[in-house]
Order: sequence, then structure tokens, then C-alpha cells
Amino acid sequence: MKNIISTLFLFSGLMLSAQIGINTDSPKAKLDVNGDANLRKKIMVSNTTDNTLSEGKNDQLLVSQGEGYAPIWKTLRIPEYEPNKFYLIFNNSFSDKNGIEFLTSEEPVMTTSKGATFTKGADISTLKGFKKIDGLSQTISVFSTESKAYFQFETVVQANFAGNGSPDTSIDYTCGIFVDNKLINMRQRNLKAINSQYPFLTHNQIGIVANLSKGDHTVSVACSRLASYGDTSKKLAIGKNTSTNINNFIAQSSLKVDVYEVPQVFNPIIN
Repeated sequence: MKNIISTLFLFSGLMLSAQIGINTDSPKAKLDVNGDANLRKKIMVSNTTDNTLSEGKNDQLLVSQGEGYAPIWKTLRIPEYEPNKFYLIFNNSFSDKNGIEFLTSEEPVMTTSKGATFTKGADISTLKGFKKIDGLSQTISVFSTESKAYFQFETVVQANFAGNGSPDTSIDYTCGIFVDNKLINMRQRNLKAINSQYPFLTHNQIGIVANLSKGDHTVSVACSRLASYGDTSKKLAIGKNTSTNINNFIAQSSLKVDVYEVPQVFNPIIN
């Protein structure tokens, strides 16, 4: 009888205590278990909206909402992947309406041939006369050592040429796609004066780079005015207008980025 009474007093003391510790003399919560806990039936969570109790569904996880908020049940979804196959992991597109422009005085003096200068992997700091299109400089993420990144750049190039005269008037220019300031793709073109004033053309190029290191990388687009012929006083604009026959909305630049990977890091999605 004494043992029963002592047990009842002990249980009553625990119920009246603000905190209960199991295998600890200094509990840090209302119930602090220092050791393994074996749950044989249910965990119920109170819904603060209607005060109902929820035990969750099969395969759901109990997720904290932070201090002062009750936890909630969430469904964990992990995409299924086939081994050694590439999947689209990163996809985004960017635009820029400010563009860049060049005067004849900004043409670089080429001391070597273009073929020797514009090589894959060249650092932008070694390429004279290049200007970046600011809005297209963006950060991309790579999660696998096996990847293929595709870059599609489109813009409009315009010069404020008058109607074509004699000799012919034209401008050579080039644009490059860079990853971490290293050249991965370049295209050179020539904009020529025609019978009508203020000619423009649409410039497209696609760059591909494989197996970037895991982590964040900066992709950027930069262009240069290379040479002028005939009337060399005219302005060249890339991604913006020089004359009112088009506007900056029409001339704006865009860059689309797709990164395909053989998955090595799985980022679960929680509903």
C-alpha cells in the first residue's frame, strides 16, 4: 500500500510540474526525453484554425513552422530519375532593354588575327573593346559534375546609316557568350547600309558548354565593334535603337539558359 501511495504522489508531482524530464534532471521543454523514444500508435497535431487533431497521411512528414507555430504535416516528393540520363534541372530566361552602343573610336586595334584572338576559354579581360549587356549577366546553378548547358542569345543590331552610297558602308561586330568570364561561344557578323535609312538585323547565336563544376556560375554576353568601312562616323547599337524607325522594346536582348544534368544531388520537393 505504501508503494502504491508513493507512486501516486510521484505521478501527481510530475503532472503538476511545468516541465517533465526523462533521463535528465534539467528538462528544456514540457517533455524532455534524453534517449530513445518508441511510439506505438499515433502522433496527433492540433490544427490552429479549427482546433481539430490531425494524424497525417501515409508517407507524410512533420515539418516545423518555426517558434510559436504548431508543426504541420507535409508530403515529401522525390522525382524519379533513370541512371546515366540527362534531365533539365535549371531553366531560366533574362532580358535587357538598355543595350550597348559603340563609336568608331571604340574599335580595338587587332595586333593578331581574329582566329588567334577569339579562342574558346579566352578571358574577357584579354579581349579588347568588349562591353557586357548588363541585364544578361546572371547567376546559374549546377548540381552535377555531368552537365550540358545551352545558351540562346538574341538581339537586334542597328546603325544610323543613311541610304547606301559609294563606296559601300558597313560595320563588322562580334558577340560572345561567357561563363565565369571565359568565352564559350562567339559569332561575328557585318551590318551593311542598304537603300533605306537606319538598317537593322536580328542577331541569334547558341552556345554550349559541358561539365561545368558544381556550384554557381555567372553567364554573361558581351559584344565588340571590330571594324568600319565607308562612312566610319556612324554609331552601332546592340540591344537598343539608334533611330526612331524601331524602339528599345523591339531591339531588346534576351538570353535563355537550359542546364541538363545526370542527377547526382537530389533536392526533394515538399508540398
